[in-house]
Amino acid sequence: MFNIEEELKKLPGKPGVYIMRDKDDNIIYVGKAVSLKNRVRSYFRKTNKTERIKKMVSLIDHFEYIVVDNEAEALILECNLIKKNRPKFNVLLKDDKTYPYIKIDVKSEYPNVIITRRLINDGAKYFGPYPNPGAAKEMLNFIKQKYKIRQCRNFKSTTRPCLNYHIKRCLAPCVGYVTPEEYRKQIHEIIDLLEGKTDKIIKELDKQMEEASKKLEFEKAAELRDRKAAIERASSKQKVSNISENNIDVIGLYKSEIDVCIEIFFVRGSKMIGREHYFFPELKDMEDVEILTGFIKQYYLNNPNIPSKIMLREELPEKDIIEQWLSTELGKKVELKSPKKGEKLKFVEMAENNAKVTLQNKEKDKSEIMMELKEVLKLEKLPRKIETFDISNISGEFMVAGMCVMVDGVIKKNLSRRFKIKTVLTQDDPKCMEEVVSRRLAHSIEKEDSGFGKLPDVFFADGGITQIRATQEAVKKYNLDIPVFGMVKNDKHQTRALMDENRNELPISENLMNLITRFQDTVHDTAITYHRKLREKSVTKSELDNIKGIGEAKKKALLKHFGSVEKIKQASKEELMEVKGITEKIAEQISLQV
Repeated sequence: MFNIEEELKKLPGKPGVYIMRDKDDNIIYVGKAVSLKNRVRSYFRKTNKTERIKKMVSLIDHFEYIVVDNEAEALILECNLIKKNRPKFNVLLKDDKTYPYIKIDVKSEYPNVIITRRLINDGAKYFGPYPNPGAAKEMLNFIKQKYKIRQCRNFKSTTRPCLNYHIKRCLAPCVGYVTPEEYRKQIHEIIDLLEGKTDKIIKELDKQMEEASKKLEFEKAAELRDRKAAIERASSKQKVSNISENNIDVIGLYKSEIDVCIEIFFVRGSKMIGREHYFFPELKDMEDVEILTGFIKQYYLNNPNIPSKIMLREELPEKDIIEQWLSTELGKKVELKSPKKGEKLKFVEMAENNAKVTLQNKEKDKSEIMMELKEVLKLEKLPRKIETFDISNISGEFMVAGMCVMVDGVIKKNLSRRFKIKTVLTQDDPKCMEEVVSRRLAHSIEKEDSGFGKLPDVFFADGGITQIRATQEAVKKYNLDIPVFGMVKNDKHQTRALMDENRNELPISENLMNLITRFQDTVHDTAITYHRKLREKSVTKSELDNIKGIGEAKKKALLKHFGSVEKIKQASKEELMEVKGITEKIAEQISLQV
């Protein structure tokens, strides 16, 4: 039994990482400390804490810690553990948003320039991200038109150049028409272009044009002139400030009552080459410095695109140690700056204003959808919380249900729930629906801390009138007034419409239809995934499961060794003991019970 008070007394006053776990042994928070003793104890003192921290502490069942030599090691370990385990109370970056980057494999003898969405530490140079994929393609096309680089994915020597050489789009390194040194001159210029160092490129092009003219190489001079003009046009589009910085990221944060947005500008040579934004609705009660600290740790972990300077509004308490970590990762000095005046402050304010606009647009879109839904369903108030259910089974076997929740127009996957059907013994989807909705209602009505939260404003039944009526029966049991509507599909199993209790199909916009479709697809996936899991578990169940001393590992070892339960039955005690972990006592039990 883990005694928190006793374990707190054992904490060392050394740097390290602490890991908070709940009663199910799930990791709910990971943090670092200069002194584990002081930091971990602070969570359990009766001091002023945010609601988020109070909730986290209330769920702590036990904790563990890892001692390290210094704070820098603790920071790296903390970042890696957060990324691996994704604890619910840490600042987490979503993995489902991947922007394109332009990649140059500088380790190759004749580097290629490509677009990729995989950002890995492979020694290549990455430029971006480009939130608009079209902008990445436009830049790549520009490079391929103005520079004679190879365009083949798999480079290999050959005896004849391809068409790109003949149309003057490649220098044909595959047949040795250009040396690696000459080829790399182009690559260096492309890197300067992508880093925003266009002034340097233009000076070099002017020099080359003059030399070509002196040698009477007018065709080459004209080609260089056209490249210069194209680069100047591209450069003028990107200029956003007269800030005199070469390689910076500018981070802006904006909070509303229900959400948090962080916007990053990527600036290279006074030119913005891209931007990116992230939303963190679950962090709205956290302090700005805490959000920014957690974000920077996660964003720059294993990121090959670390800038030499990061500008943001707040001075972070962990500024020095983060600078030390990032400088080590980059191989040169990295600074975190919080400007107080001038152009640099204006640039931070610009990032913050963009974060505000991005968040307001998002909230406006959701608000408009919720207003439309309120009007379509003829409700008295906004349907801020909507729940839906789906039943899954095969011929009445492994009957389960999935539940999904939408809050303020956002599908909250972390609030999804799964149910095994308990009272319905034959295939009867409406009865299953009635059972599951009744159980869900009971959780909120009979248990305040059940984890299901407050009751929904609306129920959406996955199906037509039959499922609507089944859901209504469950609602009537508790004398509740929660409206129920159906999500109806067509013959191709695609969402067709919303339906009311009188079988009227309700006209809705395309945006609202897309949201309802995602909602219906999500609950369907939740139910079918759970059904498959139970079915697969049943398939792997065998007579060995009933034998004391045989767990999953020993069962797998026996089946791997003998091939089937039948062959295990035929095996002697000595043959059974040849399997790792099978003692004489367990072998005797197997012989008696199978």
